[in-house]
Amino acid sequence: MALLEVSAIEVNYGRVTALSGVDLTVNEGEIVTVLGANGAGKSTLLRAILGAVPLKAGGIRFSGADITRAPTHSRIASGLVLVPEGRRILISLSVEENLQLGAHMRTDTTRVKAEIDAIYQRFPNLAERRHMLASCLSGGEQQMLAIGRAMLAKPRLMMLDEPSLGLSPLFVSKLFDLIKELNRDGLSILLVEQNTGKALGVAHQATVLELGRVVMAGDPKALAADPRLQQAYLGEGTPSH
Repeated sequence: MALLEVSAIEVNYGRVTALSGVDLTVNEGEIVTVLGANGAGKSTLLRAILGAVPLKAGGIRFSGADITRAPTHSRIASGLVLVPEGRRILISLSVEENLQLGAHMRTDTTRVKAEIDAIYQRFPNLAERRHMLASCLSGGEQQMLAIGRAMLAKPRLMMLDEPSLGLSPLFVSKLFDLIKELNRDGLSILLVEQNTGKALGVAHQATVLELGRVVMAGDPKALAADPRLQQAYLGEGTPSH
């Protein structure tokens, strides 16, 4: 069953067309990855789905409801959550305060506390630093904090924008293990990722953007074997930046 349906959307920045006629579907329980070079429109697509940039044309449905004109806060309340590129955690707040921000729209405080405890069990490094400023965390730990914060918003679909950017190879492996684990727990995921090989390895469906248009879409294994994708993004195992 389709959880997210993006239909022929167009986004302009002034006279520049950032997205043109983009279609995308995420079914319940799927990981869908969006690939493309810098400037292809990947981050704009996630921001448009969240309602942070307006559409010039097209429509978006989430969980069967038309959210094309819905404000961002109502999209988040319905279970659409974005972990932005660069993490955007508040380094002047503690780890625990950052997590609590993820639950700011919730009133079930006892449940929130139990979920924060569960996040600490999942991420022991965060538990050890719960009362420290988030600025003390490594890049990988900050990414885990950003994902933990997003989990507290009770997402049905988590959108991840370049989550592996700037992380060590060890943390990249941990990150993709976490993505698979969250998906096994029932979370649908829309993943924008510059590590093409890793992204195709976890995805159920994949879409490739070029200059704001969909140029390839379908089964990740088929796309990974496509000579055009190999030449453009896979190379000799080196992801495109």
